[in-house]
Amino acid sequence: MKDKLGYYLKNWKTVPNLISFVRILLIPVFAVLFYNGQTVSAAVILALSGLSDLVDGKIARKYNQISELGKILDPVADKLTVFAIAIILYLKFNKALNPTLNAFSWVFLLFIIKDFVMIFFAFIMILIGLRPCAAEIFGKVATTAFYVVMVIIMAVGPEVGAFRNYFCLPDSVTMILVSIAAMLTFVAFFSYLPDVFRQFGSLRKKKTEDKTSE
Repeated sequence: MKDKLGYYLKNWKTVPNLISFVRILLIPVFAVLFYNGQTVSAAVILALSGLSDLVDGKIARKYNQISELGKILDPVADKLTVFAIAIILYLKFNKALNPTLNAFSWVFLLFIIKDFVMIFFAFIMILIGLRPCAAEIFGKVATTAFYVVMVIIMAVGPEVGAFRNYFCLPDSVTMILVSIAAMLTFVAFFSYLPDVFRQFGSLRKKKTEDKTSE
């Protein structure tokens, strides 16, 4: 375990890792602001978090600051942010006065379940010496789409939008946007599976070979 910890902490003091740490620390701030109705401030924090997520990877590649810890911190920050947003919007929509939104609230549970499964398997992979899958293009596209859709909902979404008195997104459009974000999220999820299966297969093959050579 000590060797594994040392492996992930090697060259961890980088700007991208600092950005990921800040993003994680901002999650409870965002959650409290949004749940207490301070939607504008919450949307600004979410937008900054999303922009920093796009920047940290470019900084890591341009200045050769790629680290093993960063490969984990970046997706963890994404998933914890998704958790916070999905839980709060589920609670908000679940108690909405609008029956359509109330019935649609269960969709946000899909985001929670998907990311819980990914974090669980990433933790298991680390424990057994495998490398959790780094964010692929599908993952980045899904995360970007999720941020954009959620910022739109927090700005002009029905019953929760900060500026809904000036313009309110129709219920049908809200549901379509959330459904698109959910579909992209699951496309990204399934894109990780081949690498996960490959790594588990390689580990099983190695163990079989070790037993045969004994």
